[in-house]
Amino acid sequence: MKLRDLLSGNDAAIEPAAAALDVTGLALDSRVVKPGDLFFALAGSKTDGARFIEAAISAGAVAVVGDHPPQGGCKVPFVAVANPRRALALAAAKFFPKQPATIAAVTGTSGKTSVAAFTRQIWERLGHVSASIGTIGLVSPKRTVYGSLTTPDPIALHRQIDEIARDGVTHLAFEASSHGLDQYRLDGVRVSAGGFTNLTRDHMDYHPTVAHYLAAKLRLFRDLIPPGGAAVISADHDCSDDAIEAARAKGLRVMSVGRKGDGAGEGIRLVNAEIDGFSQKLDVEHRGKRYAIRLPLVGEFQIENALVSAGLAIGTGSDPANVFASLEHLEGAKGRLELVGERNGAPIFVDYAHKPDALVKALQALRPYAKRKLIVVFGAGGDRDAGKRPIMGAIAAENADGVIITDDNPRSEKPEAIRAAILSEAKGAKEIGDRAEAIRAAIDDLQPGDALLIAGKGHESGQIVGDRVLPFSDHEAVAAALTTRGA
Repeated sequence: MKLRDLLSGNDAAIEPAAAALDVTGLALDSRVVKPGDLFFALAGSKTDGARFIEAAISAGAVAVVGDHPPQGGCKVPFVAVANPRRALALAAAKFFPKQPATIAAVTGTSGKTSVAAFTRQIWERLGHVSASIGTIGLVSPKRTVYGSLTTPDPIALHRQIDEIARDGVTHLAFEASSHGLDQYRLDGVRVSAGGFTNLTRDHMDYHPTVAHYLAAKLRLFRDLIPPGGAAVISADHDCSDDAIEAARAKGLRVMSVGRKGDGAGEGIRLVNAEIDGFSQKLDVEHRGKRYAIRLPLVGEFQIENALVSAGLAIGTGSDPANVFASLEHLEGAKGRLELVGERNGAPIFVDYAHKPDALVKALQALRPYAKRKLIVVFGAGGDRDAGKRPIMGAIAAENADGVIITDDNPRSEKPEAIRAAILSEAKGAKEIGDRAEAIRAAIDDLQPGDALLIAGKGHESGQIVGDRVLPFSDHEAVAAALTTRGA
């Protein structure tokens, strides 16, 4: 593509001689630059991309985009733009132009992975060729790639979207993280509907305030969805009104869902919910009509996720009756309150809960299944929001009958220091640093009537210690412990 075409719409001042340059690729990492690439020098929290311009040019970059030219000038054309991150995303959308006709994005602190997966499953059941992108990776009919950032960088994201569109995918649901929204990674994606689940403490190592965190989330409605698009918002939370106000100000079709949802109108109201074994019986209202649903999932928060997913499907044109019927066939996302085994009749669940709100929800969801004791094994990640550690310790002590504090992903921090911070508010908890041993000990102690939650890592298949990723899976640790006990 021509340089001028990739950067059109960015108020970029391109020298006439450079405008017709042929660009054969995009790069934001100088180490992967190939001859013919356009290099984007982005300023990050730890380093400035301008430092790597010379390396990118040496590798074959034909032009550079940034917010300020390097000292001493640039050997290839340099294009200055006010917002290089957004310029990169828009250029990636032009370089990889194919997109599914229907795209739904979901944001919020908790539930994004489940909502994306559920929306994909609903569409699949209704006969659409569908895919989802998020924390557990890309899931589509022809290519499934596990393991990913919640929101990939713009080049990877738009390449992936282009590939699945060429594969025939017509419907895509993806997670919109606060980092991805704040860093403009999603700009250029043609989003037709957006979902909002909730907002609680998370990523305080990145966002300076909760207000900043919320504002990043609300970019989905304020900047990415065009007027007339659907905004499906869980109505039962403190920040719900902020999301609704932002959506209405943009001229979006607001669909509020939940116990406070607009069941008489376009939203979905949860009229009643009852536990039915490892399922739940729901009574919901939409456009004044009642629907009875047997949801094959555990926990009230999964009701919220399912209703947001239903709203996204309805908001993008699917028949309500068929959508509600499809909820009875949903399968939980991997590592999201997933039943992975049992010992002495006591169920064992794995969940990704690694933040206070998610841990509360998971424990409360499992309380009805613990006739005797509810046990939890968890830790906290290193190099992340340290303030949540004692909060999570207190939550575990209050909501569980037995607590084992172990390691999560310590990264560059000392694991014992992370555990100590959690233990400061988890009175009476046991401390077993080795995660596999902690899981084994918890399983060994299970008695009839107990329930066990292993929280924090969910679907992850590695443990980050220092600068290494060691193979580790909660699923495999549970299986190994059960096999040992069985032997």
